Amino acid sequence: MNERNYKNIISRVESNSIAEEMGIEKGDILIGINGKKIVDIIDYIYLITDEYLEVEIEKKDGEVWILEIDKDYDENLGIEFDNPILDNARFCKNKCIFCFIDQLPRNMRKSLYFKDDDSRLSFLQGNFITLTNLNDYDIERIIKYNISPINVSIHTTNPSLRIEMLGNKTSGNLLDIIRKLTENRIMINGQIVLCPNINDGIELDRTLEDLNPLYPNLHSLAIVPVGVTQFRENLYPISIFDKEKSIKVINQVHKWQKLLKEKIKTNFVYLSDEFYIMAERDLPSYDDYEGFPQIENGVGLMKKLEFEFIDHLQTISPNEEINRTVSIVTGVSAQKLLQELGGKLTDKLPSLKIYIYPIINNFFGRTITVSGLITGKDIITQLEDKDLGDKIIIPRSMLKSGEDIFLDDVTVQDIEKSLRKDVIISDVDGKALIESILNS
Repeated sequence: MNERNYKNIISRVESNSIAEEMGIEKGDILIGINGKKIVDIIDYIYLITDEYLEVEIEKKDGEVWILEIDKDYDENLGIEFDNPILDNARFCKNKCIFCFIDQLPRNMRKSLYFKDDDSRLSFLQGNFITLTNLNDYDIERIIKYNISPINVSIHTTNPSLRIEMLGNKTSGNLLDIIRKLTENRIMINGQIVLCPNINDGIELDRTLEDLNPLYPNLHSLAIVPVGVTQFRENLYPISIFDKEKSIKVINQVHKWQKLLKEKIKTNFVYLSDEFYIMAERDLPSYDDYEGFPQIENGVGLMKKLEFEFIDHLQTISPNEEINRTVSIVTGVSAQKLLQELGGKLTDKLPSLKIYIYPIINNFFGRTITVSGLITGKDIITQLEDKDLGDKIIIPRSMLKSGEDIFLDDVTVQDIEKSLRKDVIISDVDGKALIESILNS
């Protein structure tokens, strides 16, 4: 057997774990558990819950071991795999009119062009899926294995409009699938990419009317504005939200939140921060986000950052001598907030200087204002003649997950070399940001 072509290769064994104790090693292959083959990560997660396991392992020399293991119900084996889902990820077959990947330029790294629509990645990593790739077996398997929570790209509950928006004639039965999943206690977080004059207005009202009765297993719904890059050519014509349109959406959603607060005791539906920035409106209060169920969608991200920053600021001794100048790099949308927070910190520490540098997105186009889509080249070009002080701070959201690399394959080390400054990567967290500023 050529292990390079095998999908269940073990890449890591945790110290002091059951696997280490049983002699399992990096490079071994997991064949099956309790006589059942491992098709994907969901099989693995489900099967290892048993308290007695017979684990079939192929060693690097080809020898096959059968390991008998007694364990607690919730005890893990302590192994990780080369391929996190132990299977090929399912490719998205939709042709969504708003797809961001279709708006990417050529010659970026190949992984950026892969469109996944895989319920396993939704469960494991929080990816949003459309449910169009699921057949009856897949749905029953989600219910059987209690694959929950999953994140679903809803966009609209109007069957004909969803078929048009997703470019998939099988996508109109969404509401039936969501009802079946929620009736079987599968928790779902939903997302709507809102497109002006397409699924907003009356259509948004219809969607919210259809979905709110499915609470609490349909736990939350996030609304984010469609993103349009300068590379959008020969695609479905889509306009973007401006101040007036954003105000209209905010007023509409706030009315729904008031109604739902009375009806089901929750706001249920939340708007991403971008709507409030475009409308030049204050963000809702910290408590209005009800635990931030959709923080990964940019819903309440800035309010949470502000709260954490101000909370940690109270622990800082005033007038401490911090003779340092720090530059914080951000997207245009967060500029105002970071200037306000930086001012609060320098008021308390007068010897500290903080420069906020919002990066205009020349790569994707100026309508893209979030930090997560900033490229390294834009940072270098716009900061090369600026006073950067002692160090540069960037949010981790600008980088590929788990790596120090930007969307355009420029690395953090490239930034440091070009700008001749140390770069500090800060988690998107108020306390972490203060510590990144103050630590030497």
